[in-house]
Amino acid sequence: MNTSPDSSPARDSSNTDQSLPRLPAGERALVLGGGGSTGNAWLIGVVAGLFDAGLDVTAADLTVGTSAGSTAAAQLAGASPTELLATTLAAAPPRPNGAPGGDRGHAPNRAVVDHLARMNALIASADDAADLRRKVGAAALDREAASDGSWRARWRATVASRLPSQHWPQRTVLLTAVDAESGEPVVFDRLSGVDLADAVAASCSSGLPYRIGDRLYIDGGYRRNENADLAAGHERVLVLSPFAGRSFTPPAWGLQLAAQVDELRARGSAVETIFPDSASEHLFGTHAMDLSLRPAAARAGYEQGTELAGGLASFWR
Repeated sequence: MNTSPDSSPARDSSNTDQSLPRLPAGERALVLGGGGSTGNAWLIGVVAGLFDAGLDVTAADLTVGTSAGSTAAAQLAGASPTELLATTLAAAPPRPNGAPGGDRGHAPNRAVVDHLARMNALIASADDAADLRRKVGAAALDREAASDGSWRARWRATVASRLPSQHWPQRTVLLTAVDAESGEPVVFDRLSGVDLADAVAASCSSGLPYRIGDRLYIDGGYRRNENADLAAGHERVLVLSPFAGRSFTPPAWGLQLAAQVDELRARGSAVETIFPDSASEHLFGTHAMDLSLRPAAARAGYEQGTELAGGLASFWR
């Protein structure tokens, strides 16, 4: 648990999105950040560990989910943390031929490495966060134009298969995305007229853009990986960040979690953050899409959750 992420300078005014919802003040908000497949497993593990240790954070007045966190938010809306953890631990696929036996021996995922290289090039060419979103969206649209269009149906089916329920919960859940054409951030909720599976699929689309109606969307993490600032106005905000609050963008753009936490605290929120511990850091980053590491990530998250529950109890309750 981290109570004070590294402070950082400046704010990019493009992070203040007037089109995003301004929710009534509430007591508790749970923020689930992006982090790939292993990040999703870790998020489930942490929430399950807290739950089994007597602290149910799924009853938050607001849940914000981004990318892998949007999947976790939707999953937690349809099943208990304990059930989701059991499913995650039981679903380990076989290792690829020739894969090392230990988790630390896994080679970086080439697709992830290539994606990071493309992102670093786009970041270097962008003027600010808004310009970066537009450039990422344009690159995604170029890939869409070169595709045969069949990806959407396959991706939706994959996402839907991961959700215990296809229905939005009655409590407030916000799932983030970015409009690929305009670069503007978008938030989906149960009043958006968008199916839950479509909202999750859009929030997780880091390669090709995902179509909903006549609009195309890319990953909500292109705004901010956690989007914790959407919880502004809530008294207590708990942020789970598989990528430990880091951002590859210049600190002056204010996309990193430390900047988001500063914004929340400036508006009166008490904030706690949970990051993967040093023993499990190798499960994320370039390994974030390695499905065979999901059980290890879930177990690591569960251990952290059970250890942190006591210390978080007075904060959350």
